[in-house]
Amino acid sequence: MNKGYAAFCDADRWFYDAPYRRVEENYRAALAPVPAGWQSHRSGDWYALRPLGCELPSQGWKIHVSAGLDNAESVLERVYAYCTDRRIAFKFVPSRYLLHLRNAKYADRAASGKFLTVYPADEEQCRRIAEDLDALLAGEAGPYILSDLRWGAGPVHLRYGSFTLRHCYDEHGELVPAIEDPDGVLVPDPRGPVFQPPSWLALPDFLRPHLDARSAVTLTDVPYAVERALHFSNGGGVYAGRDTRTGEPVVLKEGRPFAGLAADGADAVARLHRERTALERLAGLDCVPAVHGTFTVGDHHFLVMQYLEGEPLNTYFAHRHPLIEADPDPAELAAYTDWALKIHRLVTEAVDAVHARGVVFNDLHLFNIMVSEDAAGEPSVALLDFEAAAHVDEGLRQTVANPAFVAPPGRRGFAVDRYALACLRLALFLPLTSLLVLDRAKAVHLADIVAEQFPVPRRFLDEAVEEILAGADSEPASAPHAAGAGRIPAPAGPYLPVEPGDHEAARASMTAAIRASATFGREDRLFPGDIAQFATEGGGTCFGYGAAGVLHALAETGDEPWPEAEEWLLARTKEPASGTPLGFYDGLAGTAWTLERLGHRDRALTLAEQLLRQPWQDVGPDLHSGLAGIGLALGALGTSASEPALLDASVRCAELTARSAPELKRAGLLYGGSGPALLFLRLYERTGDQDWLLRAGDALRRDLDHCVTSTYGTLQVNEGWRTMPYLGAGSVGIGMVLDDWLGHGADPRFEQARREIVRAAQATFYAQPGLFRGAAGMVLYLARTTTPGPGTRPDDLTRQIDALARHAVPYQGHLAFPGEQLMRLSMDLSTGTAGALLALGSAAPGGRAQLPFLPPPRRAAAAPEPAPDPGAVSHRNNPVKKRKTT
Repeated sequence: MNKGYAAFCDADRWFYDAPYRRVEENYRAALAPVPAGWQSHRSGDWYALRPLGCELPSQGWKIHVSAGLDNAESVLERVYAYCTDRRIAFKFVPSRYLLHLRNAKYADRAASGKFLTVYPADEEQCRRIAEDLDALLAGEAGPYILSDLRWGAGPVHLRYGSFTLRHCYDEHGELVPAIEDPDGVLVPDPRGPVFQPPSWLALPDFLRPHLDARSAVTLTDVPYAVERALHFSNGGGVYAGRDTRTGEPVVLKEGRPFAGLAADGADAVARLHRERTALERLAGLDCVPAVHGTFTVGDHHFLVMQYLEGEPLNTYFAHRHPLIEADPDPAELAAYTDWALKIHRLVTEAVDAVHARGVVFNDLHLFNIMVSEDAAGEPSVALLDFEAAAHVDEGLRQTVANPAFVAPPGRRGFAVDRYALACLRLALFLPLTSLLVLDRAKAVHLADIVAEQFPVPRRFLDEAVEEILAGADSEPASAPHAAGAGRIPAPAGPYLPVEPGDHEAARASMTAAIRASATFGREDRLFPGDIAQFATEGGGTCFGYGAAGVLHALAETGDEPWPEAEEWLLARTKEPASGTPLGFYDGLAGTAWTLERLGHRDRALTLAEQLLRQPWQDVGPDLHSGLAGIGLALGALGTSASEPALLDASVRCAELTARSAPELKRAGLLYGGSGPALLFLRLYERTGDQDWLLRAGDALRRDLDHCVTSTYGTLQVNEGWRTMPYLGAGSVGIGMVLDDWLGHGADPRFEQARREIVRAAQATFYAQPGLFRGAAGMVLYLARTTTPGPGTRPDDLTRQIDALARHAVPYQGHLAFPGEQLMRLSMDLSTGTAGALLALGSAAPGGRAQLPFLPPPRRAAAAPEPAPDPGAVSHRNNPVKKRKTT
């Protein structure tokens, strides 16, 4: 699970949204009138103040000040007065809520702790300001800022970096923040959780003592050796180690003061103390780790615990879950059901044992349950991570929780653990209980699906639903899970407004959901989607996550033109912001291509010209953000608009891609060799130059070299710690391009690979519904593939379409799908409803909806291509409608 998504859940009930959009009371300094002779600016979760006429260097040593929740306003008022009195530019986090998020357990470790930033004019002023602030804030507490060098023992820290927003492309071709090197060239400005000044920079003498003090803090004097990191959070690391006195394996858990905050404001050190207290109260139970001791290094606290053998339940049951197969045998389903029921019984017994000592676990989920097996294969379980645990008499609410198991706000004490045990009943069979954050009534739907798939006693499931929905009728209508009424609601009809397999009704319903979600009054986005919308400039307009991709999906699936939405996109692309990426899925190339297809050629050509004025030669070779996608877009624009310069630039992109593609570390359509292969293949079709076909084949072979064949005969991309079948970064995306290459040539390896890739698209369950990382991509692939043989029959495609219902959630009475991590809905192409709409549009009778540059291929004679529906609007079988061009 990507913990970063949780911070984007608070601002909106249905969709991921930027944390700074949540209505929250600001600090007094943020509400005060702007001082005379100053200007203010709000950017994301920063509020900046700068004296008029103040000229600052483009980069240099800047000062960060950290603070805790309790002293932040006092620290802010003193630094505010110091800077305004001396006309020194600065910025700060304007509210307690945003500061809490910045210091939360799963916040970005590199940015954590940064509450104020002060911009000195030069090194001498930097030294003076640091000394002054250190004296001004003496004794004030604040988290250590990992990316900076701490000044003494207080809340003042320093880091060398850019003062202005500048970008360059790194060695992977990704757009990153930049600084200038001594030759005036923009180079990456690394912003990781370590102090790392540029190699060419001489450290000022006044910082040397502070660097020496930092380097003096080591683990040399403790009787434990760290062997490897198991996990990192903003609160500290968890490490596997060894007691150097006995050789016994141990786990060392770190807590950083004032960092890693829970919902109640408790920092990592406080939670480490809670964990020790709980485990000592549970001493002697074989279902929890024993405490071996504690120690402190610097101001970091460590808890030493027994090392438990086994694997976390999420890993363990993923390896044996029968729905990873296309057609699981009933005996496999029965055997898995027996195992899952046994595991749930063992976990329940462990929780009961904890409760018998008066302790509430408060954070039960798949990652905190350790499973091991004896020589006879009999499982045993243990519970991990007691940092949220408390005695039942404390009556504490849940403050740290996995979204798939988080209890409703009103639950307290043992009821919190009972709710998690109920979720576990469903999650052992369908790990989709994150959807309950959106709608707890989804539990009824999930239970019905489980009962259809597995021979589970119905009472086992009904008891889970009863516990999950208990009290739902008393919750406010605004509660995210308030759709259910009563203990087990008796729905008047089906849970979903329409089934995904009901093609025309599903298309109409999903289109209505997308239209209902539009927010025309916002500048940053029109359609809610992934948190990537807020990661870069232009995120709300781009093809992958923004308006361009949504409008493409609507047009491909026959929706009527939507002038108001197109005008929104045109208005936001008139002057693209500095730092807007250039790529197809994340930037200018994809937006330009879309506008051309929607009939706005002049704007599309203007964006292409702006792109070519940027350092596009420096981007990576991939399809998502790099040269492959840019080259395909420029080639398509050059062809449709008869622009030789764009065609020449497209060829240049291909030439540069051919040089750098062999260096790609990843595989697949969006980030691996298959994207360049697609560019080479389309260039071969345009020019007839056989070399491009050969280059496409070479790129595909490199991608296949990243793949492994499973025991089930499925070919998947091997990422080292997992294998991936998906459309974006998995084998199915490779299969899309293999199909097209084999339309021009023959290769036994390619033929064998695509048969095994078809098997990878046959699993009965995928964790997410999205186009590039979920089930919708499998639908799109199976609807398009020309691979002959088993797995490509109509019933194989129908099974995958029907499986999409598992993830679906109603939105304003329409069919919609959650985005990444399943905690909020998404309407974008890459992760949400627009992507599912495109996939279902490709599978509909006569459907020809497809991704850019991957049109429906010519089918073999034995499987003729269906005739297009004359009523459908498709970019490829209908001329572009002439509309007003802006």
